[in-house]
Amino acid sequence: MNDWCRYRVHLAGRVEEREVNATSPLEMTVERVEADSTWLSVHADQSGLVGLMRHLHGLGFVLLCVDRKE
Repeated sequence: MNDWCRYRVHLAGRVEEREVNATSPLEMTVERVEADSTWLSVHADQSGLVGLMRHLHGLGFVLLCVDRKE
């Protein structure tokens, strides 16, 4: 699948943009920081998104939700 689109990634905890992008295969932008979670935005195709999820998991981030932005 080569369809690129914007995804929102919801992680547990407060995450710094520079921290999550330091070794990330895709550049993410912080959209919103809440008391106990962070919403990030990333532009990717589906395979890139899967790689990113594996990368975040490997770093110990807890994934709460991923959704496609229209």
